[in-house]
Amino acid sequence: MADQLTIEAAAAQLRGAHDTGQVVAPLRDRLAATDVDTAYAIQEANTYQWLSEGRRLVGRKIGLTSLAVQKQLGVDQPDFGMLFADMAVGDGEPVALGRLIQPKVEAEIALVIGRDLTQERHTYADLLRATEYALPAVEIVDSRIASWNIKFVDTVADNASSGLFVLGSRPRRLSDFDVANCAMEMKSGDAVVSAGNGRACLGSPLNAAVWLADVMVRCGRPLLAGDIVLTGALGPMVTVSAGQRFDVAIDGLGTVCALFA
Repeated sequence: MADQLTIEAAAAQLRGAHDTGQVVAPLRDRLAATDVDTAYAIQEANTYQWLSEGRRLVGRKIGLTSLAVQKQLGVDQPDFGMLFADMAVGDGEPVALGRLIQPKVEAEIALVIGRDLTQERHTYADLLRATEYALPAVEIVDSRIASWNIKFVDTVADNASSGLFVLGSRPRRLSDFDVANCAMEMKSGDAVVSAGNGRACLGSPLNAAVWLADVMVRCGRPLLAGDIVLTGALGPMVTVSAGQRFDVAIDGLGTVCALFA
């Protein structure tokens, strides 16, 4: 892993991009392309700094749950990032594009955890019992890296390319819909701009959630009661333009709307 000075310098550069909206060059120009430990150390340095400044950690996001995207980036696993309270947007609440740099949207299933997940290894049963309810969600992804020119270490260091997130307002229990086979459709106006189903997310969003629960324990930040988990995209990402509205419908789970001012 790179030395602490390199980690702190890269973390500060990403924080600056986050605060100013000015993108930075890919970090892989300075880090080994396979140096995942350093990339997560950079993410953790910023998590620690933001928490010390008063931001509130409310959950995690899982990225790279598409096998095709993993292959494109040359990895065989997802990644994760932190969700803070100031990243949450209400269902249908207008989002000012000035809050973002180069946003894209993707439809996901969000889980809200009802009990702590602190075991070294978790099972489907653990996640089924621990999930209080599910919600349809839109993740508004963003990148502080110029032109989305990212590889795995870039997106990991950049908090898994997190931006904002929108949750639907009508919770459902996992027993009330088919989490693996539910169909998703995202529309902008009358046009379908993304479609997919639960299987697109590592075969099931629950596979992604089990993976995350295990990794979070190893990282010392286990999922706790009340945490939100964005489990990963159910269909392709879509680039955002000013004034666009995106309406997502997931079979059995309901709808959610992301609106850009």
